[in-house]
Amino acid sequence: MSAALDRLVDDLQREFQRDARAPGASALLSSYARAHEDWRPFGFYDAQRYTRHQIARNADFELLVLCWGIGQASPIHNHEGQNCWMAVLDGEIDELQYRWTSGSAPVLTREMRFPRGEVAFIRDEIGLHVVRSRPGTLAASLHVYAKPYDACNVYCERTGDVTRKSLGYDSIRGKRVAAAAGTR
Repeated sequence: MSAALDRLVDDLQREFQRDARAPGASALLSSYARAHEDWRPFGFYDAQRYTRHQIARNADFELLVLCWGIGQASPIHNHEGQNCWMAVLDGEIDELQYRWTSGSAPVLTREMRFPRGEVAFIRDEIGLHVVRSRPGTLAASLHVYAKPYDACNVYCERTGDVTRKSLGYDSIRGKRVAAAAGTR
């Protein structure tokens, strides 16, 4: 890996060991996202779907680069009760937050746009969300999930139906992997 990414992983590890809520994670991610480009060899775009690239994973957190092509978005999803930070590495990212009640369709409650270096935070108590590149553009984002998880719920915007989805990777530490069919 690169020196700056290695340093970020080490700094995050110290932050999580000091306090499991990692109150300094947002500042660490913002500082990295504003100043560094060395993440680029660890992520790539795909014309068909956004891509997920694992940088680091341990018992406390997982660090990923997500690359968003034009018109690509995540489905409406939860975070398995975990904290999630997202720093914008390149371009601009839109976040659409939703409220969901069992048996109903998700309701859009908030839309936000984040430029490079900005950090968003979400957990299930805040809401569900969709992440996407600003329409008509490419973007990349850096995500910390604390604790790591391998599946999440996806919510149908029309019906509210909930589907369990496995999460996979397109690369691990810069090495491409064959993503399992149907995972995101």
